[in-house]
Amino acid sequence: MSTIHILGIAGTFMGGVAALAREKGHTVRGSDQAIYPPMSTQLERLGIALDPGYRADSVAPDCDEVVIGNALSRGNPAVEAVLDAGQRYISGAQWLSEQVLPGRDTLAVAGTHGKTTTTTILTWLLHSAGREPGFLIGGVAEDFGVSARIGSGREFVVEADEYDTAFFDKRSKFVHYRPLVAILNNLEYDHADIFPDVAAIQRQFHHLIRTVPARGRLIVNGEDAYLAEVLAMGCWTPVERFGFDPALEWHAELVEADGSVFVVHHRGARIGEVRWSLLGRHNVLNGLAALAAAHAVGVELATVMPALAAFRSVKRRLEVIGQARDVTVYDDFAHHPTAIRTTLEGLRARVGEARIVVAMEPRSNSMRLGAHAQALAPSLDGADAVVFLHRPELAWDAAGVIAAVRGDAYAVPDTDALLSRLDAIAMPGDHVVFMSNGGFDGAPRRFLAQLQPS
Repeated sequence: MSTIHILGIAGTFMGGVAALAREKGHTVRGSDQAIYPPMSTQLERLGIALDPGYRADSVAPDCDEVVIGNALSRGNPAVEAVLDAGQRYISGAQWLSEQVLPGRDTLAVAGTHGKTTTTTILTWLLHSAGREPGFLIGGVAEDFGVSARIGSGREFVVEADEYDTAFFDKRSKFVHYRPLVAILNNLEYDHADIFPDVAAIQRQFHHLIRTVPARGRLIVNGEDAYLAEVLAMGCWTPVERFGFDPALEWHAELVEADGSVFVVHHRGARIGEVRWSLLGRHNVLNGLAALAAAHAVGVELATVMPALAAFRSVKRRLEVIGQARDVTVYDDFAHHPTAIRTTLEGLRARVGEARIVVAMEPRSNSMRLGAHAQALAPSLDGADAVVFLHRPELAWDAAGVIAAVRGDAYAVPDTDALLSRLDAIAMPGDHVVFMSNGGFDGAPRRFLAQLQPS
């Protein structure tokens, strides 16, 4: 087997590629400049050597192949050295399409929100059906303990990201996967660093649809106007729509307002009831899409729906990391106002009148560019207090956002100040939610430790 060096290995997708390459018997090494849990923990457990930072000598001269993540650009010292040396390089998405997906039935989960959770639910359903699926999830699945596995079954489930592939391949990652079944969860404007408008994202979704065969299936959110426009651009595959509207092929009926219990209907017929630990209408839609996709590959839903009661989701998806002084602390991977709003709505339905305090790090490229600045304050209406980590490099002025927040709002310049502010405002009975798609300087667990009696 060959030696592979992965540049950008600590990203959720590239960390999954590393796990798959290691499982295939390759010697895997990697470099990254931001290495933090849970991906760093997974890589260390797999025995993969991690090299912090990017240098001209990061990649050994005898390396057989370099897999380059989309976060790296021209000018990066490691990238420039690979190009100058004439070493073989490839993107993570293309490596997956060439080394793992051939001969498999690929089930791809696309959308602005919910990809990771839906991918994990679908994998759990196939696993519960005895299918032994392979998977690559953009996070560490609690029920599997890893973000990726080759699997011995026919199906391979992949989180299908619309973000670009690499500095040398500006197509969306998902065009590489050529799925038999594709879930289109939703579509909103995001990734302001690469897409000028929604139409540019819709064009990439259209390219994905072009690759799904006529014998396959498209599972599409039937209540999303942007996705309806994508389908109108051309569709050659049977479509099944899902949502809360009884007129759709798949629809959910809420039994509990917090989304913890719902009934599934297919073409007007009652399929069964789901009882699980997940919260929010958005997660009901995620579950409904996954059930429809599992049905599309022949899974008998009545046999697997009970397994959702034991489903534990993904790390950092409203993950309860602990409780101290009667304060419950959550870690949540939030990157878009819609995801923030729906997450808080689900939590509010669960906790009732209890106070919700949000610690927010606007970290995604779109957030930092200010693309979501106007929508951010309304998305936080479910919180009673918000503390923003407004780092000096944040491009937009937080004052306007803070003024528009419904509850109390504060801006602090660093993590230490954020923890100090939270300590001052947190009260017994509070639910404190840390929202960031980055490491957040370990703030959630630092705050939990801060609450512990000395």
